[in-house]
Amino acid sequence: MPAVEVLELLKRSGRSLAVAESLTGGLLAAEIVDVPGASAVFRGGIVAYATDLKSTLLGVDPGLLKARGPVDPEVAGQMAAGIRHRMGADVGVSTTGVAGPDPQNGRVPGTVFIAVDVCGRLSRVQALAVPGDRGAVRAATVRAALALLGDVLTGTDADADAGTAEGTGADTGTWEQG
Repeated sequence: MPAVEVLELLKRSGRSLAVAESLTGGLLAAEIVDVPGASAVFRGGIVAYATDLKSTLLGVDPGLLKARGPVDPEVAGQMAAGIRHRMGADVGVSTTGVAGPDPQNGRVPGTVFIAVDVCGRLSRVQALAVPGDRGAVRAATVRAALALLGDVLTGTDADADAGTAEGTGADTGTWEQG
């Protein structure tokens, strides 16, 4: 789903958005603010690339980070909740993963987790296995984050596409929590 459509869904529902990015390094926020009028719903974002910043800026449990590392579905969920709370937004979305070229904490390049938290309830965490180089992994993650956000906002079942995220070039697994 294009950013313009996600922002329109947020606007119609009277909700605001904030983003927490690690792997995407600000690309998701850039995609959002590229849309004229984004300021009507977009509160802001934090790029927490370093692991310790996920805890200090986003409220991710330091014990979780120590036990599982930064590339983890629960970490993604806590990042989404943390950014939503920190920015005073209704919706928080997060991205964390390994862009490569080297593995990180036992996770292979292309391993990605995206989470969406709506009004304090973790709505969905999505796992991706994205093929390609750093640029391809990061670009596909932005597209998948917007698609997941659109799915959550419209109530669409993201698993309906038999395990793939259309347009991302990635294998996915999605589960609901909360």
